[in-house]
Amino acid sequence: MKLFEKSLLCGLIFSILLSIVGFSGQCENISKKVFRLHIIANSDSVEDQELKLKVRDRILSQTQDLFNIADSKYDAKKITEENLNKIIQIAQDEVYANGYNYPVCAKVTNMHFNTRRYDNFVLPAGRYDALRIEIGKSEGKNWWCVMFPPLCVSTAQENKKLEDVLSEDEFEITNNETEYELKFKIIEWFEKIKDFFCTN
Repeated sequence: MKLFEKSLLCGLIFSILLSIVGFSGQCENISKKVFRLHIIANSDSVEDQELKLKVRDRILSQTQDLFNIADSKYDAKKITEENLNKIIQIAQDEVYANGYNYPVCAKVTNMHFNTRRYDNFVLPAGRYDALRIEIGKSEGKNWWCVMFPPLCVSTAQENKKLEDVLSEDEFEITNNETEYELKFKIIEWFEKIKDFFCTN
């Protein structure tokens, strides 16, 4: 390979790396502005998966007023921490109401999420603060959504939206999955490696 061709190749590789570094920084900024909800079912049985969704619905219906007043992710996280026992009780009551004795555990944590696709936007892989609710053995499929901005609830349109919380460039990333598909995959791969070394 000629020197000129090698130089072009090196330049191309370098520009791609710079692009990924910038994109990675924007993805990390997104994760710092969003607070998520993560509910894990007891098992993958039809009954346990249905119970998970009932717990979800009960929590969302009885906490939406709390989260609709949050002006930032920090507020949402603080509100969750202050009302954690109440949230656990809501979930536990729903479990009992459906005839199950599964214990419910909940905590505010910082955890890894893969790239998640919602109806009309995508959140890149990374570590996000989240309310994590575990039902029983928590060995089943999980369900997730965004508590701040309050995209889980139907009244979200009247409150803060994703575009109100993110910068213009960050919002562009969440709304153009096709354009950024390769970068999302690279970030997900990078975040998994980072998470492996940080948690082991």
